[in-house]
Amino acid sequence: MRALVAHGARDVRIEDAPLRDAAADEVVVRVLRGGICGSDLHYYNHGGFGTVRLREPMILGHEVAGEIVSCGSAVSHLSPGQLVAVSPSRPCGSCELCHRADFNHCLNMRFYGSAMPYPHIQGAFRETLVAHASQIAVADGLSPGAAAMAEPLAVTVHAANQAGNLVGKRVLITGCGPIGMLCLLVAQTAGAVEVVVTDISDKPLQLARSLGASQAVNVASDGAALDAYAANKGYFDVLFECSGAEQALAAAVPLLRPRGTVVQLGLGGDMRLPMQAMTAKELTVRGSFRFHDEFFTGVSWMRSGRIDVSPLLTHTLKLDDAVAAFELAGDRSQAMKVQLDFA
Repeated sequence: MRALVAHGARDVRIEDAPLRDAAADEVVVRVLRGGICGSDLHYYNHGGFGTVRLREPMILGHEVAGEIVSCGSAVSHLSPGQLVAVSPSRPCGSCELCHRADFNHCLNMRFYGSAMPYPHIQGAFRETLVAHASQIAVADGLSPGAAAMAEPLAVTVHAANQAGNLVGKRVLITGCGPIGMLCLLVAQTAGAVEVVVTDISDKPLQLARSLGASQAVNVASDGAALDAYAANKGYFDVLFECSGAEQALAAAVPLLRPRGTVVQLGLGGDMRLPMQAMTAKELTVRGSFRFHDEFFTGVSWMRSGRIDVSPLLTHTLKLDDAVAAFELAGDRSQAMKVQLDFA
C-alpha cells in the first residue's frame, strides 16, 4: 500500500506502508480523495508549525473520503461499497475531558497526521485506511471530492456553534481561504442576514462574491471600504477570524458592536489583542479548535443540499503528483482547495 510520508521540510515521499488487520469494530476503506490542509502545508514547507516539529517520518493528511472495502464482524450499520467520509478525530473516551464531553480536547487525542505527540499519529494519505466504525459518516450521493471536505466543514460548523445563534446576525469573516469560505456557507445556512468577508487577495474574494457574500473587501488595496462599519460603536454581531493575522483581528474590533462575539479560528502564532478596546466594548472572545459531532452534521448538510462545497474544489492531482499538488495548494492566486486523487 502506498502512502505519502513527510520526512522534513520540503521532503515528502511516496512509500510503501504496512496495512494492519481490521478489528471487529473497524472498517477497511479504499481512499479515493484527500484534501491538502493548512497544517499539511506547514509540515511540507517548514517541517512543522510553532513548536511542533517532525521528529520521525509521518504520513500526512486528515481530510479523506473513500469506499468501504470490508467491515469487521461487530459492524452492522455499514456496508462494503458505501462512499464514506472518515473523521480524523479519535478521542480516547476515557480521560477527564472526554467524560465531560469535551472530546475535541481529549488528553489522549489521536488525530490523523499530527506531530504533536511522539510517536507521531500517522495520517490518512494512504491508499487503504483502517478506521474505527465511529469515525465513519456515510456520504452516498456526494462526490468523493465533496465527501473529503467534511473535515474542514466540521471545523466551521464547530465555530458556528461557538458563536451561538446566528439567525438574523450580521457577520464579518476575515481571511478567505477554505476555512473562511466554509464559514461563509455555514453562516448563511445558520441564518445570518448579512455576511461581509475580507482578504488581501482578489482571487478568493471573487469566489466569495459568487457564493453570496454581501460584500467582499480587499483590505490591502481598499481598507477604507470598511470604515463606515465603525460608526456608532460598530456594526457586526460576530467575527469569524480565519486568517490568524494579528492585524486582521485588531482592525476588526472597531467594526464589532458592543457585546459582539469574536470566534478565533486562524492559528498563525501568538497574537497581541487590543484588550482595552475589547474590554470597553464588552466583547466575548471564543476560541474554536477542531470538532467532534459536527463532522456528521456537516456531512448531513452536504447530503441534504443545504451546503454545496463544490465551488471550493479547484484542483485535483494524482498521488504521483503530490509535490506539484502541495506547491499549487500554497499558491492562493491559483488554488482554493487542492485534493489528491488516490483512485
